[in-house]
Amino acid sequence: MEIINFFLQLLKDPLTALSDFISEHGTVTYGLLFLIIFVETGLIVMPLLPGDSLLFAVGVLASATGKIEITFVIPLLIGAALLGDNVNYFIGKYFSEFVKSKDKILFLKRAHITQTEEFYAKHGGQTVIMARFVPIVRTVAPFVAGAGSMKYSTYITFCVLGAILWVTSITLLGYFLGNNEWVKHNFEKVVLGIIAISVLPMIFAFVKAKLSK
Repeated sequence: MEIINFFLQLLKDPLTALSDFISEHGTVTYGLLFLIIFVETGLIVMPLLPGDSLLFAVGVLASATGKIEITFVIPLLIGAALLGDNVNYFIGKYFSEFVKSKDKILFLKRAHITQTEEFYAKHGGQTVIMARFVPIVRTVAPFVAGAGSMKYSTYITFCVLGAILWVTSITLLGYFLGNNEWVKHNFEKVVLGIIAISVLPMIFAFVKAKLSK
């Protein structure tokens, strides 16, 4: 029950939840952070775990409290994101025929794979990087890339670039804004702003596709 309450709090207020966890468990926090980022990127059934907001909170706490070592946590979470992406890709590849034989599995429709394949074919590997910054999409995209026709040699290059850009940029954003008084008192608004900005590439691509028709 305690772990459920923690994750509910993490979804609602990642800064407070993470701060409390650090106070109680110390360096175990690094393992928790690795696990959350890995699961959010590696398991297609867990797309609602916090990603952007968690990275931002990590940066804020690293700057404000010093209880998180920024030079250690960034490489750690890049590794977690890469491991999650690769697990997700190969799960998609392994189950590709099964997925394509069904009209719908959970929230994933066969049409989604077809549409994503077409999007990959049109925009190339940069799609992998764009998807990294969009909540939910970053969980689905590696699975679809594996289930589709994207070669691993192409995927892994952009996967590495995406993981480095995603983790580093958002964590450092929190780190350098962590001591700002307005940010401290309006953390929820900042998180919502980050999520809104993260969704912009998807909205832009959707509008561009509609206009091109």
